[in-house]
Amino acid sequence: MQRFRGFSLVELAVVLAVVGLLLGSLMYTLQAQTEQRAREETQRRLEQAREALLGYALANGRLPCPASAASAGVESDNPSGSNICTNPYDGFLPSVTLGFGPAVDADGFAVDAWNNRIRYAVAAGNPLGCLGSSTAPHFTSKVNLKQNGMSCLPNTNDLLMCKSSTTSPAPAPGSCGSAGNIITNNAPTGAVVAVLFSPGKNFALAPTVVAALAAGRQDEAANLDGNSVFISHLPQPEGASGGEFDDMVLWIPVGLFYGRLVAAGVLP
Repeated sequence: MQRFRGFSLVELAVVLAVVGLLLGSLMYTLQAQTEQRAREETQRRLEQAREALLGYALANGRLPCPASAASAGVESDNPSGSNICTNPYDGFLPSVTLGFGPAVDADGFAVDAWNNRIRYAVAAGNPLGCLGSSTAPHFTSKVNLKQNGMSCLPNTNDLLMCKSSTTSPAPAPGSCGSAGNIITNNAPTGAVVAVLFSPGKNFALAPTVVAALAAGRQDEAANLDGNSVFISHLPQPEGASGGEFDDMVLWIPVGLFYGRLVAAGVLP
Protein backbone atom coordinates (compact mmCIF):
# COMPACT_ATOMS: atom_id res chain seq x y z
CA MET A 1 0.00 0.00 0.00
CA GLN A 2 1.38 3.39 -1.06
CA ARG A 3 1.83 5.97 1.63
CA PHE A 4 1.78 9.76 1.09
CA ARG A 5 3.97 11.93 3.26
CA GLY A 6 2.49 15.33 4.25
CA PHE A 7 4.11 18.47 5.59
CA SER A 8 5.21 18.48 9.18
CA LEU A 9 4.16 21.30 11.52
CA VAL A 10 7.71 22.63 11.47
CA GLU A 11 7.76 22.75 7.67
CA LEU A 12 4.38 24.50 7.59
CA ALA A 13 5.61 27.02 10.14
CA VAL A 14 8.70 27.76 8.03
CA VAL A 15 6.59 28.21 4.89
CA LEU A 16 4.16 30.53 6.67
CA ALA A 17 7.04 32.56 8.10
CA VAL A 18 8.58 32.99 4.65
CA VAL A 19 5.22 33.99 3.16
CA GLY A 20 4.70 36.46 6.00
CA LEU A 21 8.09 38.04 5.40
CA LEU A 22 7.38 38.34 1.68
CA LEU A 23 3.96 39.90 2.27
CA GLY A 24 5.39 42.27 4.87
CA SER A 25 8.11 43.37 2.48
CA LEU A 26 5.56 43.88 -0.28
CA MET A 27 3.25 45.92 1.97
CA TYR A 28 6.16 48.09 3.12
CA THR A 29 7.20 48.71 -0.48
CA LEU A 30 3.64 49.61 -1.52
CA GLN A 31 3.27 51.93 1.47
CA ALA A 32 6.56 53.65 0.70
CA GLN A 33 5.53 54.11 -2.93
CA THR A 34 2.16 55.53 -1.86
CA GLU A 35 3.83 58.00 0.49
CA GLN A 36 6.29 59.06 -2.18
CA ARG A 37 3.47 59.67 -4.67
CA ALA A 38 1.62 61.73 -2.06
CA ARG A 39 4.68 63.90 -1.44
CA GLU A 40 5.26 64.34 -5.18
CA GLU A 41 1.62 65.33 -5.68
CA THR A 42 1.80 67.79 -2.78
CA GLN A 43 5.00 69.28 -4.19
CA ARG A 44 3.24 69.75 -7.53
CA ARG A 45 0.28 71.49 -5.87
CA LEU A 46 2.57 73.80 -3.92
CA GLU A 47 4.44 74.75 -7.09
CA GLN A 48 1.13 75.40 -8.86
CA ALA A 49 0.03 77.54 -5.92
CA ARG A 50 3.25 79.56 -6.14
CA GLU A 51 2.62 80.18 -9.83
CA ALA A 52 -0.99 81.16 -9.08
CA LEU A 53 0.23 83.75 -6.55
CA LEU A 54 2.70 85.19 -9.05
CA GLY A 55 0.01 85.21 -11.73
CA TYR A 56 -2.32 87.05 -9.38
CA ALA A 57 0.40 89.63 -8.73
CA LEU A 58 0.86 90.15 -12.46
CA ALA A 59 -2.87 90.71 -12.95
CA ASN A 60 -3.50 92.81 -9.83
CA GLY A 61 -0.20 94.50 -9.08
CA ARG A 62 0.05 92.99 -5.60
CA LEU A 63 0.03 89.73 -3.65
CA PRO A 64 -3.22 88.69 -1.95
CA CYS A 65 -3.68 88.49 1.79
CA PRO A 66 -4.04 84.99 3.28
CA ALA A 67 -7.47 83.47 3.76
CA SER A 68 -8.67 82.87 7.31
CA ALA A 69 -10.35 79.72 8.61
CA ALA A 70 -13.71 81.48 8.31
CA SER A 71 -13.26 83.12 4.89
CA ALA A 72 -14.05 80.07 2.72
CA GLY A 73 -10.95 80.35 0.58
CA VAL A 74 -11.22 84.12 0.00
CA GLU A 75 -8.50 86.52 1.15
CA SER A 76 -9.69 87.66 4.55
CA ASP A 77 -9.02 91.39 4.11
CA ASN A 78 -9.88 94.07 1.60
CA PRO A 79 -6.53 95.49 0.46
CA SER A 80 -8.30 98.05 -1.72
CA GLY A 81 -9.32 99.62 1.60
CA SER A 82 -6.77 99.38 4.39
CA ASN A 83 -4.21 97.37 2.38
CA ILE A 84 -3.26 95.66 5.66
CA CYS A 85 -3.47 91.89 6.12
CA THR A 86 -4.74 91.05 9.60
CA ASN A 87 -3.35 87.49 9.51
CA PRO A 88 -0.20 87.69 7.36
CA TYR A 89 1.63 84.75 8.97
CA ASP A 90 -1.03 82.22 10.00
CA GLY A 91 -3.49 82.02 7.10
CA PHE A 92 -4.33 79.74 4.22
CA LEU A 93 -3.92 79.96 0.46
CA PRO A 94 -6.82 82.17 -0.81
CA SER A 95 -7.75 79.62 -3.45
CA VAL A 96 -11.09 81.19 -4.36
CA THR A 97 -9.50 84.62 -4.80
CA LEU A 98 -6.79 83.07 -6.98
CA GLY A 99 -9.16 80.84 -8.92
CA PHE A 100 -6.94 77.94 -7.87
CA GLY A 101 -8.67 74.58 -8.15
CA PRO A 102 -6.41 71.52 -8.58
CA ALA A 103 -7.76 70.14 -5.29
CA VAL A 104 -10.05 71.89 -2.81
CA ASP A 105 -12.08 70.79 0.19
CA ALA A 106 -15.80 71.29 0.76
CA ASP A 107 -15.19 74.84 2.04
CA GLY A 108 -13.19 75.93 -1.00
CA PHE A 109 -9.69 75.70 0.50
CA ALA A 110 -6.83 74.27 -1.52
CA VAL A 111 -5.52 71.06 0.05
CA ASP A 112 -2.46 68.85 -0.14
CA ALA A 113 -2.47 65.11 -0.95
CA TRP A 114 -3.54 64.34 2.65
CA ASN A 115 -6.46 66.81 2.49
CA ASN A 116 -4.74 69.32 4.78
CA ARG A 117 -5.29 72.96 3.85
CA ILE A 118 -2.29 74.61 2.20
CA ARG A 119 -0.87 77.37 4.40
CA TYR A 120 0.23 80.78 3.11
CA ALA A 121 2.10 83.70 4.69
CA VAL A 122 3.05 87.05 3.16
CA ALA A 123 5.56 89.79 4.07
CA ALA A 124 3.61 92.57 5.73
CA GLY A 125 6.05 94.77 7.67
CA ASN A 126 7.63 98.08 6.80
CA PRO A 127 9.86 97.59 3.74
CA LEU A 128 13.56 98.33 4.05
CA GLY A 129 16.12 99.75 1.65
CA CYS A 130 13.63 101.90 -0.25
CA LEU A 131 15.18 104.75 -2.23
CA GLY A 132 11.95 106.71 -2.13
CA SER A 133 8.83 106.22 -0.02
CA SER A 134 8.50 103.16 2.23
CA THR A 135 4.80 103.03 3.01
CA ALA A 136 3.59 99.72 4.45
CA PRO A 137 2.29 97.29 3.50
CA HIS A 138 4.40 97.00 0.40
CA PHE A 139 3.77 93.63 -1.24
CA THR A 140 -0.02 93.45 -0.72
CA SER A 141 -0.79 97.00 -1.91
CA LYS A 142 -0.80 97.88 -5.60
CA VAL A 143 -0.48 101.60 -4.86
CA ASN A 144 2.34 101.23 -2.34
CA LEU A 145 4.23 98.71 -4.46
CA LYS A 146 4.21 101.11 -7.39
CA GLN A 147 5.12 104.19 -5.37
CA ASN A 148 7.76 102.59 -3.15
CA GLY A 149 9.50 100.90 -6.05
CA MET A 150 11.67 97.83 -6.51
CA SER A 151 14.46 98.99 -4.23
CA CYS A 152 12.28 98.00 -1.27
CA LEU A 153 12.98 94.64 0.37
CA PRO A 154 11.08 92.71 3.05
CA ASN A 155 11.73 93.75 6.62
CA THR A 156 14.11 91.56 8.64
CA ASN A 157 11.14 90.66 10.85
CA ASP A 158 9.31 89.19 7.86
CA LEU A 159 9.35 85.55 6.80
CA LEU A 160 12.62 84.14 8.03
CA MET A 161 13.47 80.68 6.69
CA CYS A 162 15.44 78.73 9.30
CA LYS A 163 16.88 75.20 9.43
CA SER A 164 15.77 74.35 12.96
CA SER A 165 13.86 75.68 15.95
CA THR A 166 16.09 73.95 18.49
CA THR A 167 19.24 76.06 18.25
CA SER A 168 20.80 78.24 20.91
CA PRO A 169 19.83 81.03 20.86
CA ALA A 170 16.43 79.96 19.60
CA PRO A 171 14.95 81.56 16.46
CA ALA A 172 12.64 84.53 17.01
CA PRO A 173 11.03 87.12 14.73
CA GLY A 174 13.95 88.98 13.20
CA SER A 175 16.53 86.23 13.73
CA CYS A 176 17.11 82.51 13.03
CA GLY A 177 19.20 82.44 16.18
CA SER A 178 22.58 82.00 14.52
CA ALA A 179 24.07 82.63 11.11
CA GLY A 180 24.44 78.90 10.49
CA ASN A 181 20.71 78.37 10.99
CA ILE A 182 19.67 80.69 8.14
CA ILE A 183 18.42 79.20 4.87
CA THR A 184 17.78 82.43 2.95
CA ASN A 185 19.86 85.57 3.00
CA ASN A 186 18.00 87.52 5.66
CA ALA A 187 20.67 90.07 6.49
CA PRO A 188 20.66 93.00 6.41
CA THR A 189 17.19 92.85 4.87
CA GLY A 190 14.73 90.07 4.16
CA ALA A 191 14.69 87.98 1.03
CA VAL A 192 11.29 86.25 1.08
CA VAL A 193 7.96 87.81 0.11
CA ALA A 194 5.67 84.78 0.60
CA VAL A 195 5.73 81.28 2.08
CA LEU A 196 3.61 78.26 1.17
CA PHE A 197 3.61 75.00 3.06
CA SER A 198 1.85 71.70 3.60
CA PRO A 199 1.78 70.45 7.21
CA GLY A 200 2.29 66.91 5.93
CA LYS A 201 0.73 63.53 6.60
CA ASN A 202 1.36 63.56 10.35
CA PHE A 203 -0.53 66.84 10.83
CA ALA A 204 -3.72 64.90 11.62
CA LEU A 205 -2.08 63.53 14.78
CA ALA A 206 -0.90 66.95 16.01
CA PRO A 207 -2.97 69.71 14.35
CA THR A 208 -2.20 72.52 16.82
CA VAL A 209 0.90 74.14 18.30
CA VAL A 210 0.09 72.65 21.71
CA ALA A 211 -0.36 69.15 20.26
CA ALA A 212 2.81 69.40 18.17
CA LEU A 213 4.87 70.49 21.19
CA ALA A 214 3.34 67.73 23.32
CA ALA A 215 4.40 65.22 20.64
CA GLY A 216 7.94 66.60 20.65
CA ARG A 217 7.61 68.17 17.20
CA GLN A 218 9.20 71.54 17.89
CA ASP A 219 10.02 72.31 14.25
CA GLU A 220 6.46 71.62 13.10
CA ALA A 221 5.08 73.70 15.98
CA ALA A 222 7.23 76.61 14.80
CA ASN A 223 5.40 76.57 11.46
CA LEU A 224 2.00 76.74 13.18
CA ASP A 225 2.61 79.38 15.85
CA GLY A 226 1.54 82.41 13.78
CA ASN A 227 4.82 84.33 13.78
CA SER A 228 7.15 85.12 10.90
CA VAL A 229 9.74 82.36 11.52
CA PHE A 230 9.40 79.20 9.41
CA ILE A 231 11.37 75.95 9.50
CA SER A 232 12.27 73.96 6.40
CA HIS A 233 14.39 70.82 6.08
CA LEU A 234 14.21 67.22 4.90
CA PRO A 235 11.76 64.83 6.61
CA GLN A 236 12.93 63.59 10.00
CA PRO A 237 11.71 60.61 12.07
CA GLU A 238 10.48 60.69 15.64
CA GLY A 239 13.32 61.32 18.05
CA ALA A 240 15.29 63.58 15.71
CA SER A 241 16.50 66.98 16.84
CA GLY A 242 13.46 69.23 16.46
CA GLY A 243 11.16 66.20 16.47
CA GLU A 244 9.39 64.30 13.73
CA PHE A 245 9.02 66.56 10.70
CA ASP A 246 7.28 66.09 7.36
CA ASP A 247 6.21 69.66 6.47
CA MET A 248 6.80 70.65 2.84
CA VAL A 249 7.76 74.32 2.43
CA LEU A 250 8.15 76.59 -0.60
CA TRP A 251 8.76 80.32 -0.74
CA ILE A 252 8.84 83.19 -3.23
CA PRO A 253 12.17 85.07 -3.20
CA VAL A 254 11.95 88.82 -3.62
CA GLY A 255 14.10 88.66 -6.77
CA LEU A 256 11.71 86.23 -8.45
CA PHE A 257 8.73 88.38 -7.48
CA TYR A 258 10.19 91.61 -8.89
CA GLY A 259 11.58 89.82 -11.94
CA ARG A 260 8.16 88.49 -12.94
CA LEU A 261 6.51 91.89 -12.51
CA VAL A 262 9.23 93.64 -14.52
CA ALA A 263 9.05 91.07 -17.32
CA ALA A 264 5.30 91.58 -17.56
CA GLY A 265 5.56 95.38 -17.56
CA VAL A 266 3.77 95.75 -14.20
CA LEU A 267 6.87 97.40 -12.71
CA PRO A 268 8.58 99.81 -12.59
